[in-house]
Amino acid sequence: MSEDVVRALGYATLGSRLKRIGEILQAQTQTVAAELAGTDLPTPHNPVLAALDRQGPLSIGDLARALGQSQPGVTRLINKMKSDGLVEASASKQDRRVTTIGLTAKGKALVAHLKETLWPAITLAVADACNDLEGPLLDQLAGLEDALTARPLSSRCKDTPLQAWDSLQTPPEDTA
Repeated sequence: MSEDVVRALGYATLGSRLKRIGEILQAQTQTVAAELAGTDLPTPHNPVLAALDRQGPLSIGDLARALGQSQPGVTRLINKMKSDGLVEASASKQDRRVTTIGLTAKGKALVAHLKETLWPAITLAVADACNDLEGPLLDQLAGLEDALTARPLSSRCKDTPLQAWDSLQTPPEDTA
């Protein structure tokens, strides 16, 4: 068996390690989305839907800041979501030069479904995978990768009763 170089190089490849863990989590979330929620919604769309649900319509710039992602990347996501009928663009009421993105009726219905199925299941399954992690960061990352390999999120979802989405998240920040 070949050496896991990314793991072996430790902090020197931390970004690659975090990206790899993110890709594992996204792929396993995609599996759960299909099995549990009956949707083929691309995993990266979930934070966009959640942000628009929590904060209401946002400009692309505000949405990018809320997600901590690049504006071009968010624009690509939004264009795909518009073509799928999940979001719509409209001129801002405060400044007609600014376009805001909001959920469509279809998007709102999907968010309601995800709040009852996918989002609580993934939250609880990832928390379960992280339960026994302790020690230095690199040890925790190794533990998380090992846990996700030993028991993917889909099997963890089957073992955990769902809870109400509102009880699993922090309240929206007061932006006033």
